[in-house]
Amino acid sequence: MLALTPPGDKPSDSTVWIDLLKPTDAERQAVEQHCGCKLPTLADLSEIERSSQLIAGDKLLQVACPAVADADTDHPSLSHIGMILTPKVLVTVRFAELKGFTAAAEQVHASEKTSAVEIFTLLLEAFVDRHADLLERLREHLDELSHAVFRASPSERGTVARSNERLRAMLRRLGSVGERLSLIRDSMLGVGRIAAFAPDAAKGWMKPAWADRIRAVGLDIDSLNQFEEHLSNKVQFLLDAIVGFIGIEQNDIFKVLTVFSIVGIFPTLVAGWYGMNFHNMPEYGWAYGYQFGITAIVLSTIIPLVWFKWRGWW
Repeated sequence: MLALTPPGDKPSDSTVWIDLLKPTDAERQAVEQHCGCKLPTLADLSEIERSSQLIAGDKLLQVACPAVADADTDHPSLSHIGMILTPKVLVTVRFAELKGFTAAAEQVHASEKTSAVEIFTLLLEAFVDRHADLLERLREHLDELSHAVFRASPSERGTVARSNERLRAMLRRLGSVGERLSLIRDSMLGVGRIAAFAPDAAKGWMKPAWADRIRAVGLDIDSLNQFEEHLSNKVQFLLDAIVGFIGIEQNDIFKVLTVFSIVGIFPTLVAGWYGMNFHNMPEYGWAYGYQFGITAIVLSTIIPLVWFKWRGWW
């Protein structure tokens, strides 16, 4: 018989999975009395030492790993979970709603699993499936960003201000993808440690079939790690590309400013000459001296512009 115990219920001898979500002191005490072991606190689960996350006892495994919570929102985070496995009961302690647990619970109810080890295995497999879904979603985001960066038409870029704002928006999206990849990497590292540790630590009382399935989880994690590394490299590549485009935009602005600042030197020089008002300047006595000065200023402006345009400098 399978009994999936939600917080607030009292476990019985037939209970094989006790799932504690943000447990109260009373719930923790009831489960500790039933299982005869101390449940980890949030501080215990947050420790990063391998010796604190992977503990083996006499027919008992106590493992911990982080999981990605709120992955479907704009503010994902890591939420630590702990699992205590014995031949008869699995106790899970978590502090956030996790879709991996929901998916595992649905499989348990649908197939009426009766083994704590089997449910433990299903949880690890559900974590792998969840991580794979998250990575596939991030790959789609990166593909969209890649197309926006490298396939944008000149008409879409618009003015310099709009182009810069567009690149800034891409940087923000890319930063969000990078942050999610970092969270997934931390979670997969924890699950991979559990998959490598559990079969050997529970060799005396875990059936070989379940040990093989858990080792298969470790192989899946290795594959996902390689895919995550590929996505991380793509994030870095797109980051370099976007920063490069921003640098090109800035260089274009400085180039235009430099061209016009140089162009302004010659008409300023001509106007300065004729602004000295010396009596011996012959142009002051000319009938068309004013028109000559204006023409000289206009030509000294147009000729450098034509020269720069012909050279392709702007």
